[in-house]
Amino acid sequence: MPNRPVSSVRTVPGDDAQILAQLGLLAGLAGSWQGQGFNLIARPDHDGGGPLFLELNITAEQLDLKPIGSPIPNRGLVQQDIELFGLTYLQQISDATTSGALHIEPGIWVTQPALTDPVQNPPPTGQIVARMGNIPHGNSILVQGSAIPVPTLTGGTFNIPPVNTAPFKVGDPMPVPGTQGGFPPYNLTDQTPAATDFRTPFGDIPEHPLPPNINGVAMQDVVNDPTRLLQQAIKGQNIQSMVVINIATQASLTSLPTHAGGPSVNTVVIDGGGGVENLAFLIPNAQTATVFATFWIETIADETETFLQLQYVQTVLLNFPILGTTTDLSWPHVSVATLRQVAPFNSKALTGFR
Repeated sequence: MPNRPVSSVRTVPGDDAQILAQLGLLAGLAGSWQGQGFNLIARPDHDGGGPLFLELNITAEQLDLKPIGSPIPNRGLVQQDIELFGLTYLQQISDATTSGALHIEPGIWVTQPALTDPVQNPPPTGQIVARMGNIPHGNSILVQGSAIPVPTLTGGTFNIPPVNTAPFKVGDPMPVPGTQGGFPPYNLTDQTPAATDFRTPFGDIPEHPLPPNINGVAMQDVVNDPTRLLQQAIKGQNIQSMVVINIATQASLTSLPTHAGGPSVNTVVIDGGGGVENLAFLIPNAQTATVFATFWIETIADETETFLQLQYVQTVLLNFPILGTTTDLSWPHVSVATLRQVAPFNSKALTGFR
């Protein structure tokens, strides 16, 4: 960090390499990305009269990230000023089957140096990072964590940790990944009205039923753990290196034991922190409480070319009770995607930050 106040005059470097170098481990995000993913969200179903509606979407995604050309000064009081470096982003997600809009999110990624007050240090060889985003439902998020380089991978691949999709009581540990939670819509073999009337497809899109599998992964396995799609996407790929970004709105996440009688699993998110602000309407209806995500920026080498690939899994915990009860549950809203860089960073029309 600087040992003197940050200047009030900042210019944009004229060299693309210099701009990217300032971003450190986030430099690989710069550019435009496209690809396919999957979205799972349980939502209140006041109109349908059921306890929930389970919406499942195969998704198409466009993600554009543009570096901020000059340093972002944060003025210090109990310590000297610091400089952040970052990228703006625009994420647009639609249903790959119906082309219907699902999500749009403008935001910013930033890197942060080590701090003395409060004391905060990045992991060895890594960086402190944060993501700020705005969601039109009425949420603003700040999700902090760290980026860590993995310069080489044994065998050119790795195992992606599973995630939970089953609801659980607010404040309790998260269930073991793969748990269905006991609600009929999560069990795709259940063809009773209690299940089929309250999950995709419903009466509005009967001509677009869910396929039995996605890219060779059974749909029930996808519902139980959407990261199976990420693992399938890298099957047979040669991943030369990657950067792993872990972010969360809190410093630790607690899960149930992975075996009977075992201890709870406490996952520490290095430098995790931040929070979520909700529109007043959302707080009693479907409050966004916690966000955590992992991003992998992967350098892939095949027989003819080397390219960048971006994979992520994100869980948003939505808190709302089952209709007719007062028991609040945390309902995981899980999104995954595998994207390929289709256009690298170009510094034309970059502006500074004052």
